[in-house]
Amino acid sequence: MKVSLNEVKKFADVNLSVEDLVQKIGAQLGAVETVERAGEKYSDVIVAKVVSCEKHPNADKLSACMIDDGGAVQDIERTNGLVQVVCGAPNVRVGILVAWLPPGSTVPSTHDTNEPFVLGSRELRGIVSNGMLASPSELAISDNHDGILEIDEDVKPGTEFKTLYGIDDVIIEIENKMFTHRPDCFGVLGVAREIAGINGTKFTSPEWYLKTPEFDHGSTLPLEVENQLPELCPRFMAVAMDNVSIKSSPIWLQAILTRVGIKPINNVVDVTNYLSYITAQPLHVYDYDKVKALSEGTPKLIVRKPKSDEQIALLNGKTISPREDAIMIATDKESVGIAGVMGGTTTEVDETTRKIIIEVASFDMYSIRRTSMAHGLFTDAVTRFNKGQSLLQNDRVIAQAMKMMTELSGAQQASSVQDIRNIQPDQASISITKEFINARLGTDVTSQDIMTALDNVEFEVKVNDSVINVTPPFWRTDVVIKEDIVEEVGRLLGYDKLPLELPTRTVSPTDLDPMLSLKRRLRSTLSSYGANEVLSYSFVHGKLIDNAGQDKDLAFKLSNALSPNLQYYRLSLTPSLLDKIHPNIKSGFDNFALFEIGKVHSKSEIDEDNAPSEFGRVSFVYSSKTDERTAYYQAVYFLNNLNKQLKLVPFDQDLLQDHQLITQMTAPYDKSRSALVLSNKGYVVGIVGEFTPQVLKKFKLPTSTAGFEMFLSAFKKEEDSIYRPLSKFPSLSQDICLEIEEELSYGTLTETFDKSLSELIELNQAVHTEVIDIYSSDDLGKKKRVTYRVKLISYERTLTENVLGSILEELCKRINQKISVKRI
Repeated sequence: MKVSLNEVKKFADVNLSVEDLVQKIGAQLGAVETVERAGEKYSDVIVAKVVSCEKHPNADKLSACMIDDGGAVQDIERTNGLVQVVCGAPNVRVGILVAWLPPGSTVPSTHDTNEPFVLGSRELRGIVSNGMLASPSELAISDNHDGILEIDEDVKPGTEFKTLYGIDDVIIEIENKMFTHRPDCFGVLGVAREIAGINGTKFTSPEWYLKTPEFDHGSTLPLEVENQLPELCPRFMAVAMDNVSIKSSPIWLQAILTRVGIKPINNVVDVTNYLSYITAQPLHVYDYDKVKALSEGTPKLIVRKPKSDEQIALLNGKTISPREDAIMIATDKESVGIAGVMGGTTTEVDETTRKIIIEVASFDMYSIRRTSMAHGLFTDAVTRFNKGQSLLQNDRVIAQAMKMMTELSGAQQASSVQDIRNIQPDQASISITKEFINARLGTDVTSQDIMTALDNVEFEVKVNDSVINVTPPFWRTDVVIKEDIVEEVGRLLGYDKLPLELPTRTVSPTDLDPMLSLKRRLRSTLSSYGANEVLSYSFVHGKLIDNAGQDKDLAFKLSNALSPNLQYYRLSLTPSLLDKIHPNIKSGFDNFALFEIGKVHSKSEIDEDNAPSEFGRVSFVYSSKTDERTAYYQAVYFLNNLNKQLKLVPFDQDLLQDHQLITQMTAPYDKSRSALVLSNKGYVVGIVGEFTPQVLKKFKLPTSTAGFEMFLSAFKKEEDSIYRPLSKFPSLSQDICLEIEEELSYGTLTETFDKSLSELIELNQAVHTEVIDIYSSDDLGKKKRVTYRVKLISYERTLTENVLGSILEELCKRINQKISVKRI
């Protein structure tokens, strides 16, 4: 946002130096990017009067002029006190005041270029020209170079040109991001109000902005307005004006627009751009006759969605097909503009225009943003509409636009002011106390301090006992809760006045976050057994979901994805890992394991705020091009080690569950070669196994590929660890083989085995168990044999085989009391 200090001074008293003001703005309003002293480029330009003007004897298009500069320039050749200048402008004549660039001065339009053009005294066809008489283009006021600038101010020759038209200005550029939540500060009026506030002075908006206008009724030009999108266009105002004279704007208006980076067009368009710059409310002007020609009968403006296959030619020269949810301004025949973004060429105001329609409207800022991004259209209107301007300022702005059109173009109101509105109520009052504010700022400000600070920026403040009732002005759409008032008070009083004290904190160590600790342990465990962690995007291509056998309709789709490969939230982590296997094999890695810890989402799981629920998962995939071992057991090996290190709940084979979250997680896995992981209450918390033939084919996977995916909630929280040194006595190991019924699950047997064994171990002993074999054959009938290796450690003495043998014998008896087993 480029802020003209001269424009600010029209609304607020600024008594600080430029340096102090810039420092204060940076500390309390927004980061200052650049400071430009616009008057410096005009330091040598002098106002002069043309005293005589004769045709050049040797050139038909040149004139030899004698000018009076009031003797302002020294050391220059004069004749009777006048200076000779050769000029080729068609409008040069006796008696006019002009901008003279004397010898040694730099042409303002080249001042900021790499090669500034410095004038001198030189002969032109035999006559010496001392400098030049400048055009608006050469003075960097506009693009007009058809003739020299004619100064209409009542000033004496010799006056410094920079004192005219507010040109001796300072342009302060404030970073737009600092004003993202402040729509009013995208206009000079809002910035001036804030500068007054941070300087502790009272600000009063112009009467035309504060007062609700009363409009006259016009009927000479019929005009109809229809709003088919009241939710996306809560207010739409329009009025027709007649007897318009299109010409160049006054120099003061062209100068201010140029200084802040806006190109002057003509008096009508310049008024809309100027008011947008002042109020932060974009406006648009249509040629009334062109709108009429595009209407069936009465000229009509309609707010609607685009029609299918509709195209529109825009003012930037491009023709586009608007996105299907764009907001269009149209007649009953065709579109004439993209609302809030850019107008169309078919209703453009030009030099033949005699009747106009002024539009001042409010549009949904999110819709404007999406349309702008979809078509790559970034205009000043988009910048301002993106922030959510107040709906209640539209009538003030259109009234001021009508007034300026009358003054600068002779326009007259020719229709009633159309006002279709779906306006939100005025800002609600916010009740707060000084204690609430002081507690959050760490200050000790009084109620009077608070009242004064807020009143300076036109908040309505009333104190009732100890309660302060604050009503934000209509342009402060960002102030809705108590904390917003706290922020305002702190900023207006000055952040430098807040106490520089750190909050009191205990020196006790902070508790570790359980989830972060769990993820750290997962990484450490899987990495220690040879797996490599992968970090992939949470968004995936729809084809990846299809290849994994999952339902793409259950995945959240991004409406404006950064890339076609990042369209959907993933339903599980496993497909992302499977997608990485083939590229690694092509790179020469024949045997490897990958894992990822991340989050998944599904449309089947929505929280109470209608937002997607997040589910933490860990996924693992083992793949080998050369290993002939069954991949399933490799995946189980890693899962078993997680079970040992993180105390995972026991897993077991079971039917796949019907819940969509589970169905999508298990979709890539072959049901006949996979096992569900169940909690101790029977809930599914994961799956381990091999993948379906379709998944193997589509992802180009080796046959020997398997993996697992688990909910992070399946893992127990980290328990307090008790350090125990290694025993100095040797351990004993012994295998025990148990024969059980085939239908008895491994999980049930292992859980019973471990629990019964722990009951037999003394406090000064430790035991470790692992399964080394599961055997089943036709010879055993409906039986199977599970072999465990039991390792016993004592911290007091050397153990004998009899001790471990008696423990295992008693173990079998206890297991038999719960399930039927036979020791082999």
